[in-house]
Amino acid sequence: MAALSAGMTRDAAYELLAAHNKDPFHLEHGETAEQTMRYFAREYDPENEEFWGIVGLLHDLDWEEHDDEPELHTIYAAPLIEEAGGTPELIRAIQSHTSDFNPELPKPELQMEKILFATEELTGLIGAAIVMRPSKSVMDFNVKSLKKKYKDKRFAAGVSREVIASGAEMLGWELDELFARTIEAMQSFAPDRDTFQPEA
Repeated sequence: MAALSAGMTRDAAYELLAAHNKDPFHLEHGETAEQTMRYFAREYDPENEEFWGIVGLLHDLDWEEHDDEPELHTIYAAPLIEEAGGTPELIRAIQSHTSDFNPELPKPELQMEKILFATEELTGLIGAAIVMRPSKSVMDFNVKSLKKKYKDKRFAAGVSREVIASGAEMLGWELDELFARTIEAMQSFAPDRDTFQPEA
């Protein structure tokens, strides 16, 4: 894979995220997506781990301020990223994860974009499931437990099961494989009871 430039450092990306997100839940979701993306980058594209991480960190940059306009999600983010020095490649990768809301946005093509599409909603479902557990930890969480939560449409109802299923299909993975690999990714950076918080 060719080297990809985000046009900004990880610290600058976090500052940008924090400037537009005040809810700790949203900051935490960005960091969870970042670390999940870094985990998969180490397998598929280690040279570009930093880029994959920044894509994950900033994927929901504009959500808190514009969550009432899901069809414009990431449209508002583009000029903010550009003003901060972000590259067109960074903007494209971020926008690809909302092509289900807005067909005019680029569809995921790179492995990085497909993994973001498949995992970012799923990490939210896993996080919501974990806060219900006595341990509040991902370390003792498994695919069987996740499948139960996935099938219960009332649980974390805002998490799109269709997006998760579509992402697995894009990657050519069975749902169980996506579930197992995403849990393993989250276990690799070991979020614990201090990390996951229920959404207010």
